[in-house]
Amino acid sequence: MAEKWLWRLLPWRGGWIPRRKDAGHEEERHVKANNREYNDRFLYADNHIKTSKYNIFTFLPINLFEQFQRVANAYFLFLLILQLIPQVSSLSWFTTIVPLALVLTITAVKDATDDYFRHKSDQQVNSRQSQVLLSGRLQSEQWMNVRVGDIIKLENNQFVAADLLLLSSSEPYGLSYVETAELDGETNLKVRQALTVTSELGADIHKLAEFDGEVVCEPPNNKLDRFTGTLLWKDGKFPLDNGKLLLRGCVLRNTEWCFGMVIFAGLETKLMQNCGRTTFKRTSIDRLMNTLVLWIFGFLMCMGIILAIGNSVWEKSVGGNFRKLYLPWDEVLSDAFFSGFLTFWSYIIILNTVVPISLYVSVEVIRLGHSYFINWDRRMYQAQRDTPAEARTTTLNEELGQKTPCVDFSFNPLRDRRFRFHDHSLLEAMKLDETAVREFFRLLALCHTVMPEEKMEGELVYQAQSPDEGALVTAARNFGFVFRARTPETITVYELGKAVTYQLLAILDFNNVRKRMSVIVRNPQGRARLYCKGADTILFDRLEPASEELLCTTSEHLNEFAGEGLRTLALAYRDLDEDFFQGWMQRLREACSLVEKREDLLASLYEEMEREMTLLGATAIEDKLEQGVAETIACLTLASIKIWVLTGDKMETAINIAYSCNMLRDDMNEVFVISGHSVLEVQQQLKSAKEQILGSNREPSVSDCADTEKSDAKLDSVFEEAISVEYALVINGHSLAHALEADLEGLLLDTACLCRTVICCRVTPLQKAQVVELVKRRRRAVTLAIGDGANDVSMIKTAHIGVGISGQEGMQAVLASDYSFAQFRHLQRLLLVHGRWSYFRMCNFLCYFFYKNFAFTLVHFWFGFFCGFSAQTVYDQWFITLFNIVYTSLPVLAMGLFDQDVNEKNSIRFPKLYEPGQLNLLFNKRQFFLCSLQGAYTSFTLFFIPYGALYHGVRDDGANVTDQQSFAVTIATSLVIVASVQIGLDTNYWTAINHFYIWGSLAVYFSILFAMHSNGIFGIFPSQFPFIGTARSSLSQPVVWLVILLTTVVCVAPVLVVRFLRADLYPTQTDKVRRWQLASRRQHPHEQGLRRVRRTSSRRSAYAFAHQEGYGELITSGRNMRFTGPAPESGLGSTSDPGPHTWKMHSSSSWIENLLKKRGLTTGSSPKCRPDNSTERWHTEGIPGDQHTD
Repeated sequence: MAEKWLWRLLPWRGGWIPRRKDAGHEEERHVKANNREYNDRFLYADNHIKTSKYNIFTFLPINLFEQFQRVANAYFLFLLILQLIPQVSSLSWFTTIVPLALVLTITAVKDATDDYFRHKSDQQVNSRQSQVLLSGRLQSEQWMNVRVGDIIKLENNQFVAADLLLLSSSEPYGLSYVETAELDGETNLKVRQALTVTSELGADIHKLAEFDGEVVCEPPNNKLDRFTGTLLWKDGKFPLDNGKLLLRGCVLRNTEWCFGMVIFAGLETKLMQNCGRTTFKRTSIDRLMNTLVLWIFGFLMCMGIILAIGNSVWEKSVGGNFRKLYLPWDEVLSDAFFSGFLTFWSYIIILNTVVPISLYVSVEVIRLGHSYFINWDRRMYQAQRDTPAEARTTTLNEELGQKTPCVDFSFNPLRDRRFRFHDHSLLEAMKLDETAVREFFRLLALCHTVMPEEKMEGELVYQAQSPDEGALVTAARNFGFVFRARTPETITVYELGKAVTYQLLAILDFNNVRKRMSVIVRNPQGRARLYCKGADTILFDRLEPASEELLCTTSEHLNEFAGEGLRTLALAYRDLDEDFFQGWMQRLREACSLVEKREDLLASLYEEMEREMTLLGATAIEDKLEQGVAETIACLTLASIKIWVLTGDKMETAINIAYSCNMLRDDMNEVFVISGHSVLEVQQQLKSAKEQILGSNREPSVSDCADTEKSDAKLDSVFEEAISVEYALVINGHSLAHALEADLEGLLLDTACLCRTVICCRVTPLQKAQVVELVKRRRRAVTLAIGDGANDVSMIKTAHIGVGISGQEGMQAVLASDYSFAQFRHLQRLLLVHGRWSYFRMCNFLCYFFYKNFAFTLVHFWFGFFCGFSAQTVYDQWFITLFNIVYTSLPVLAMGLFDQDVNEKNSIRFPKLYEPGQLNLLFNKRQFFLCSLQGAYTSFTLFFIPYGALYHGVRDDGANVTDQQSFAVTIATSLVIVASVQIGLDTNYWTAINHFYIWGSLAVYFSILFAMHSNGIFGIFPSQFPFIGTARSSLSQPVVWLVILLTTVVCVAPVLVVRFLRADLYPTQTDKVRRWQLASRRQHPHEQGLRRVRRTSSRRSAYAFAHQEGYGELITSGRNMRFTGPAPESGLGSTSDPGPHTWKMHSSSSWIENLLKKRGLTTGSSPKCRPDNSTERWHTEGIPGDQHTD
């Protein structure tokens, strides 16, 4: 306690401050502005960030530690140590150390390359320039040199370098606008406001340099929506909240400049606190291989023990007499037990080829090849951005083919930025000068809270609180009603080239209860009119009877739009009587001044005004998804991939997009919305949802969500309806925080797994990672996370597979990902084609590799019973060395790289083919046992058929052919031929490379065999190749070839019989598709394209706002406007013309004139407003009798 008070008191005296025991667990933070010496005593983090794993000193130990987590590497290191002992080694040590060093080096180089790019990305971010106030002047400093307590200057469109306390800005009242896409994925603007006491500092460098305020606040944390602190300055205390903070990763918008004081820097910023740690990712096959290597090692020990016991028995009963007659020893071992002990280790070395290190070299080569196939895939290349797909790792390819239940993604990368109109009748109506049509677009140009910004000469950009607002204003603009400027009292619109200024009398703002928004304006003729837009179900109850005919027509059109899944709005207006309006305004002013029941009274006044309105028409907006999004989601659903949506969007946004991409449907039994604010409320809602689901199913099974049961259903295609699961779960971020607690996480997961669709809204980056971790830990599922912003980095790092989309929100997600591409639809091809093929190829490769090495190695085991258990090898040492490196390496590599069971079109057409990977059917412990059993059978056949056939065999001249070298050549030749025939049977897709490698390997084997037994090489290396002419002598005998043929037939025939019967009697889905594919190839059928999956719905949505309290009060108060003259006391209810020179907008030049100059038009001509890009597809409905097209 004494130390705590000492730590608290000494800073005020300027004395020494004891170092905190744990710099990551401070209780509160003290930061003084412009005082680095004071702040440095607390050892706060600097602004340097690091996402890489290694540095030059830690790379070697950490990387070797990670590599030796692979049991096989530790196993081979152990064998290397054994081979260095002369008493037990029968093979040279270089046969192990060279391939082991090669594997370690290749993997280390690959890991170093990946980490180099992380270092490069970090350096790029750390080297960004920022203006820092040092020594009384602004200096350009790199981001990494920014320190806590520094005051920095930001300019428009710049990224925020650290978490800043906003001090002042170019906007009135210290306001600033930021885009938080990197934090929560939302592109709409947020408002931040400085304290009044600091906003007076303005841009005065002298005042800012003298600012010595101290901030006492919470320690670093990952909560993006919360901040508590106090500013101590000028003997006053000023409370701080999240609205005063600019977070790292935000972008300053619509604000010329602002100054901020650094509170958190570097790894302590809220953005970095939400970024997960870079972890070492391994595939499930790698983990299975670790287990299998242990099994094999145990099997190897058992064989060694059996042969060692046999050696001890043989030495005791036979060995003494044998040495006297045949092989006298220089040093005789009198102890049979010790002889068996040495023989045990000798056999461990000889039999270690059951798992050769060349297996891991081949695995790395195959994975590298699969990665290049992804990089080279033209169908995953987007020409507009010149962005190809990129495999940023080479270790996870086959994991793409094993995705079980969860793909987590944010909705942000799904939106199409293109803007299109689908109602050409409006263009004709505009040409005919229809009054109703003009009023329709005048409403769209006036009734909103959009802020205009002229980024450059002739280019007007709208900054909207929601994408829908921006889309509607842009629509009016493209039809000739250009919203140009606003002040707290006026709105300026260019109507078909003519500037018209409306007096803004009141804004009746939107909220989730009202579901509508209105503005009251006075036109230049002095007539007051209310314009209203809102949900049709709300607005239709407030229309005058005269709109009945148009109401019927509009309702029909709205039903059509709702059937397309579009978001609809109704538009109406009301002409106001001046006496009624003035009385209403007086009551509105009085209500605004109240403290108690203010909201209720305002709602009552709004209701009084928004009635007896005249209907103008309706709009329909679709949040247009990128090409192929709906088809991709439907196809992944058919592949039994469970899709969870983790998004920072608001709930209504997420729900509407989920309907657009068919994840939510009207025919679902129920969509459960979890929105409790306490643990008990969340628990009750989750329990109620679970009980309701279980109550409607007689035989519920939570485990169904893991897709662990093998399905025998018929082949489905993407043309068919996705599997129907009747429920969906939607949960917001506040409720999710409670649901992720230890007591509720199980209930959350059980309930979610019972639902077809799970949507988590308003979640923080850390919550995304926590949900992924929950699924990994509790369901043991292979998870894939996909996103396009910095807010998705933590989720991407946590998932087994991270996919980044190079979209509109920067490259942070791409840099942290394992795979990246430009569009969401490429995920379908990544998983169903590349992932499935990679898994299929890797499984076939492993099955064959284990088979051929068991067949190759176990021959030594059988031979041990006929050589006195002396650890003598059947083959010569060169064959043992070259078998896996030369004779059988290239054919199996070709199969692992190019083989495919079905082509790419059918891989996508039949998503059910993906299920074997999810269920681990192609390579598992059972498959390994069968492969090992087949290898043991082959080794038994390879040894005993030649042994029995040649035991009494003679040559054509009557000489004996049963010498050890001839026997070895016969077995070796049989082995190579059987291995080649077997890989031919295992290959499903033949290419020229497969033919070349298989036939070439056989040719190379015979060439080397004859060369090693030739006179020429004997003359060069007489001690290494003493057996002259053995190959020529043996293989020239017909009996030897008959033995080889018989051995091959006996080895292969059972495999052919089993495969034929299995494919005929118990065909798999792959077998069925292969037959269909073969039949289709013969008939050359006409290929059909995938039709777009559309949603049929009767649901209407009024989502065209931000789904929170709007900016109406901020606009009418004038706090967000810049002015040169004195501001009016209130813009509310003023009936006087403010005059043309009272207010000066940020962009004062005439946008219309600038545009005319750019296009070479005269001032008097009507401007042709160019269509602007937007995130929306836009429909309108206006005049009865018009034809409307979609």
